[in-house]
Amino acid sequence: MGLDTVAVIGGGIIGCLVARRIVHEHPASTVLLLDRDAVGCGASRRSAGLHFPRGASERVRRMSAYSQEFYEKLKADRPTVPIHPVGMSMLSQSDRAELEKLYIDPVRRDDAPAVLDACGAEVRVPPRASVWDVRSAHYADVHRLVQELVTELRPRVHVREGVRVTGLEPDGLGVRLSLGTGERLTVDRVVLAPGPWLSEPAWADPVAPLGARVKKIVALHIDHPADGADRAVVFHDEDAFLLPLAYRGHWLFSYTCQDWDVDPDRVGADLDAHDVEQARTSLSRYAPLLASRCTAGRVFCDAYSVSRQPLLCRLDPDGRVVFAGAANGSGYRLAPAIAAEAVHLLDSSAKGNPR
Repeated sequence: MGLDTVAVIGGGIIGCLVARRIVHEHPASTVLLLDRDAVGCGASRRSAGLHFPRGASERVRRMSAYSQEFYEKLKADRPTVPIHPVGMSMLSQSDRAELEKLYIDPVRRDDAPAVLDACGAEVRVPPRASVWDVRSAHYADVHRLVQELVTELRPRVHVREGVRVTGLEPDGLGVRLSLGTGERLTVDRVVLAPGPWLSEPAWADPVAPLGARVKKIVALHIDHPADGADRAVVFHDEDAFLLPLAYRGHWLFSYTCQDWDVDPDRVGADLDAHDVEQARTSLSRYAPLLASRCTAGRVFCDAYSVSRQPLLCRLDPDGRVVFAGAANGSGYRLAPAIAAEAVHLLDSSAKGNPR
């Protein structure tokens, strides 16, 4: 059974991969990909694009493993896609049992030194902390990856960029969409992948009961050359990491910002003094020399769920509208698995299975 006409609202990495999966599994379907901006220009544009095999629950670990396999196959089939393998060291004071519940096959380094090298500086290993090698990590230029995937999709998907959805009304026969261009469309099904734009008037009411929140995300750039031989360093206990962005020629430091319930249309793309101070305080616990080099960066937002697991659910009784998102800062890392679950929900609804 086909899916007839499906509108995917949101042209980030999640929406892009949802559209791709629909056309692969249901080639007779008509697919529209709608975004209020150019595709890949929301959270995907500023994402660090770091993938490594971990998850705080069994479901998220399965999703991470699924996505890893997807990206590895994509890279093997298309070697020029902007996906870059990277070595990774992880520092933590947690014990082996706890870390092995989170990471897939971590390897403890019993010969680890007291300091590691990153960005041409020493990174201290805290007392009682262990160093672990994490395999199968990579990072991507997510913005460019979305562009490449959408270019491939254009012959089979109607891509509508710069078109805001102003109304979304499901009923027993379909979903009526109102667009900022003045058009009105009726489609059979919708996948809503709005990233941090949870409160758009068109869908704010059905999304609100999900309880998802929007958090500011900040990453600082370190002006030091990076190449393919450099290793990423994950500070597990801080929920932070250093990443060598070889394709850009510099390093990135991501830390956990705690600015919640922000409006993605009001959070600017520029750093403020508070952002820089927080980042330097976090990094100085491990590498004081690097903290002073954090003088540039990127700012954006993402949606977080209460459970800290991605949200995939139907927003209407007939299952014509599926929400896919609130990936907790891991939209790129889990996007292939999120897309697979979203299309499975569409299939189930099309077959008359409410579950």
